[in-house]
Amino acid sequence: MGNLVAIVGRPNVGKSTLFNRLTQSRKAIVSDTAGTTRDRQYGKCQWNGREFSVVDTGGWVVNSDDVFEDAIRQQVVIATEEADLVLFLVDVENGITDWDEDVAMILRRTKLPVVLVANKVDNSAEYYMAAEFYGLGLGDPICISAATGSGTGDLLDVILRKLPSTDEEGTEDNIPRFAVVGRPNVGKSSIINAFIGEDRNIVTDIAGTTRDSIYTRYDKFGFDFYLVDTAGIRRKNKVTEDLEFYSVMRSIRSIENSDVCILMIDATRGIEAQDMNIFQLIQKNNKSLVVVVNKWDLVTDKSQEAVKTFENAIRNRMAPFVDFPIIFASAVTKQRIFKVLETAKEVYQNRKVKIGTSKLNEVMLPIIEATPPPSTKGKYIKIKYVAQIPDTQIPSFVFYANLPQYVKEPYRRFLENKMRANWRLTGTPINIFIRQK
Repeated sequence: MGNLVAIVGRPNVGKSTLFNRLTQSRKAIVSDTAGTTRDRQYGKCQWNGREFSVVDTGGWVVNSDDVFEDAIRQQVVIATEEADLVLFLVDVENGITDWDEDVAMILRRTKLPVVLVANKVDNSAEYYMAAEFYGLGLGDPICISAATGSGTGDLLDVILRKLPSTDEEGTEDNIPRFAVVGRPNVGKSSIINAFIGEDRNIVTDIAGTTRDSIYTRYDKFGFDFYLVDTAGIRRKNKVTEDLEFYSVMRSIRSIENSDVCILMIDATRGIEAQDMNIFQLIQKNNKSLVVVVNKWDLVTDKSQEAVKTFENAIRNRMAPFVDFPIIFASAVTKQRIFKVLETAKEVYQNRKVKIGTSKLNEVMLPIIEATPPPSTKGKYIKIKYVAQIPDTQIPSFVFYANLPQYVKEPYRRFLENKMRANWRLTGTPINIFIRQK
């Protein structure tokens, strides 16, 4: 299981730039106006054969002057509760501000490893200026320039040294892991209780080393799986301001540790931005998906039309990935609770599907023949052969072509849709690679 690293710091110290540097992406929007990051705050970083997740807390600020400072403070607290390591970013141009001192105080009290990072160090004179950060009482500042990348290698070495080693938990590999995710108050605990029922004796809890992920082994009625429950530790003070950031930090853990995510949506509220944030985390981690519309007992109009409209709304928001089951359920009345488990099990089996090469070619080649990839610059693209790659996390297929570089995204999507039409791949993402013959 991966570790989680959170980047905290004042607005405009370069959190997004460092995030882009670590995750090797240009995804976060970087600009000189404070508080502009929003949309891309989560990615993976690989270094020396280890992988960890990075969260840029800067994207989650309520942008108004009075709440601003407090909101970020609040996030630092959430970050220290949920992450395995905190990168505290300060910049040499501004030196230590009151706000930095406040945050340093919060960080000195935690038991978490904290790495103090002095950013915007572009020459040797600035290197000496970084010495004032010793005053924060958080150990040696590591000097980097996130913009040019200088010093980031050393920083990564330090991060790996300080991250707790991730031992595999005591769960058996061939048993599926289901995670129930969703916004706060959508009914996650109720549905978990409905699954497990009161007779908890058949349930064994295996606490993972990853902070407070608890695997609950469930075996009755012909099911056998682990429920990943990150809500193992309930928080003392409920976070009021920044529920969104909090629920995303919480979800990352359970999503990364699972095979199938059961995404809960509140029937009385419809699909909200926060549901989409969690959906994108599921997609980014290539997890299988079952959508459960909970609190269906509270909805007055239960006609076929209403159901159809709701389903279409969900699929439209989540396009282009639309091939996943949607179940209308109620954790309170236990309506269709079993259906949720059965569907999650099916989706898990679809994830493990093996399709024989001869069958693949027999079905897909005529389809490709009938609708070949559009020719580019007068060149005709021919796909001659298809095979599934063995032992991958999600079903992955290679289409061998003479000019793979000319096969564009729309055609890849066309191939994916045809694969889904012919095989049961519902709920699971698939990879399609086009390679040189």
